Parts: sequence; C-alpha cells; structure tokens
Amino acid sequence: MKRLRILLALALFTPLGPIFSQDDPGSGDNDGTLVGQFEELERKSGNYRANGIQYEVVRLSTLNQIKRSIFDSINTANANIKDLSATIAANKAEIEDLNSKLQETTNNLKTVTSQKDSISFFGAWISKGTYKFILWAIIFGLLLFLLFFIYKFRKSNFLTQQAKTALADLEQEYEDHRRRALEREQRISRQLQDELNKQKK
Repeated sequence: MKRLRILLALALFTPLGPIFSQDDPGSGDNDGTLVGQFEELERKSGNYRANGIQYEVVRLSTLNQIKRSIFDSINTANANIKDLSATIAANKAEIEDLNSKLQETTNNLKTVTSQKDSISFFGAWISKGTYKFILWAIIFGLLLFLLFFIYKFRKSNFLTQQAKTALADLEQEYEDHRRRALEREQRISRQLQDELNKQKK
C-alpha cells in the first residue's frame, strides 16, 4: 500500500495531460490518465490479513502497465523540458541578437542626431550653438572692423578737407602776397622811372 501511495503521489505531481495506454480487457472504467489508472488499480486490488498484518494485492501486469505509463510520462516530460530548454535558448539568443541590433540602432540614432545637431566647420563637427556663436562673433568682429574703418575714413577725410582748406587759404594768401609784391614792384619801377625822367630834364 505504501508503494501504491508513492506511485499515486508521483502521478499527481506529474503536470501532464492524459496519457493513454493499453488496458486490460475488463478495465472499462479506466480513463487513460495516470490518476485513472491508479484508481482502477485500487478498485481492482484485493487485500488479505496474515499473521495480523494487512496486505494489499495488486495485479503485476496492471502495476507494470502503470509503471510504463509513469516512465512514458517522465520521458515525455523530459522531452518537453528539452524542447522548452531549446526554445528558451533560441529565444535567449534571439533576444540577445535583438538587443545587439537595438544597441546598434541606438548608437546610429545618436550619431545621426549628433550630426543633425552639428555642423561641419573647417572639417570639424561642432554643435549648432557653438557654430552660431562663432558666426555671430565673426559678424560682430567684421562690424567692429567696418565701424573702425568708417571712423578712420571720416577722420582721414576730415583731415584731408582741412588740409585742402588750409592749402587753398595758403594759395590765396600767396596769390595776394604775390599780387601786392608785383604792385609794389611796379609802383617802385614807376617812381624810379619818374625820378630818372626828372633828372634828365
């Protein structure tokens, strides 16, 4: 009876569907599952008492049949475990492959995003913010240079105009001085001529 209980417990803890086996000709109530086979075995087993000890009697062929069913169940379970292990290993490999592809895609996306947010400046990739800062710094520098150039030009132009005015004034003064000198020379020449004419008389 103890062995029967062990086999029954083993059958109950085996998570499988119905396993059909060939029954004895008179076992019409057996549903083909291990539980059904054990119930059939208990129903058809007999007992007797000898020397004050209770014994259970079962048919050896039925017990062997249940044992074969249990081993078949164990073999099927082991096969299922192997199949599931292979499936798990394949799924794990596929997941690792997908993770690798995801990492590669993420890296490519980062590269594309970085290039999208960057600009090639003299062969070096810099961010758009840095590029804008450099561009505006160049524009500001050129604007300052232009303002400085305009200031220097206006100053030079002002000095040139002053020089031209001073030169014109100097030329006018020189012309006036030359005219006065000529007039004085002519007046002296006339006076000299008048004096010479007086002396001749």
